Amino acid sequence: MSSLIEQAAQRLEQLRQAGIDVPAAGAPVPAASEAAPPPPVVAAPATHGFSSRHVDLDCAALEAACILTPNAPRSHMADQYRVIKRPLIKNAMGKGASKLNHANLIMVTSALAGEGKSFTSINLAMSIAAELDNTVMLVDADVARPSVLRVLGLPPGPGLLDLLEQTADMSGVLLRTNVDKLTILPSGTPHPRATELLASDAMSQLLDDMARRYPDRIIIFDSPPLLLTTESRVLASHMGQIVVVVHADKTKQSDVQNALATIESCPVKMMLLNQARTDTTGGYGYGYGYGYGHEKQDA
Repeated sequence: MSSLIEQAAQRLEQLRQAGIDVPAAGAPVPAASEAAPPPPVVAAPATHGFSSRHVDLDCAALEAACILTPNAPRSHMADQYRVIKRPLIKNAMGKGASKLNHANLIMVTSALAGEGKSFTSINLAMSIAAELDNTVMLVDADVARPSVLRVLGLPPGPGLLDLLEQTADMSGVLLRTNVDKLTILPSGTPHPRATELLASDAMSQLLDDMARRYPDRIIIFDSPPLLLTTESRVLASHMGQIVVVVHADKTKQSDVQNALATIESCPVKMMLLNQARTDTTGGYGYGYGYGYGHEKQDA
């Protein structure tokens, strides 16, 4: 027994020499509250690398730029967008003349640049956000020359291309705004193979999920011009409805016809005449028509 005690004493002495605090025999054991605190727990970083954000739009600045806002007084332009959105919403909610696949996915495009497609996309989204029964997502799908965030006074950030690259998830890139019922999906980080990403299976799966996840949500895509890039033609193949913006007295008829030829497969195409002079007001406004398949109807 004595040898065991001697061995234990030698071991305690070795521990003290090594710098380890060993209480002396008979010393009180520290209470739990006096014990050394446990090491801090370090949270693992989020796998997608981004956190969801809320952004505030400067409504006064947007009104000055002729962008519709929720609390703006009634105007001729606001009334025109009410007319423009009504058949689109009707189709999106399955109340149109025929049943459409992805009817709530609406692409806004043009034949060439500078015809007002981004201006139309934003105002259309703002107008739909005023609806009582629908929400709206505005997607900047012009990945080569994104402009939605710039027009809205917001800095660039991750978005659509990052989702397709699987370097982010939807909750991390979608921007919630101070405009009730309006969210924004930026174009995302520029990518040298943007066209291939838009044509990928990941894009098809993403759009199908977006179309089906929220039945009351209408999704507006600001797309590149049809005659300048191939991205818009790839995107058009997934859309239920397409709005083609035409600048009055500027766009050539041949360009419009060539642009429409690239989206023949889309069942619903609306033509929106931007900057059309109206006799009733003496100013400029919009005219439009829409049809199913190849049968165009004047509105």
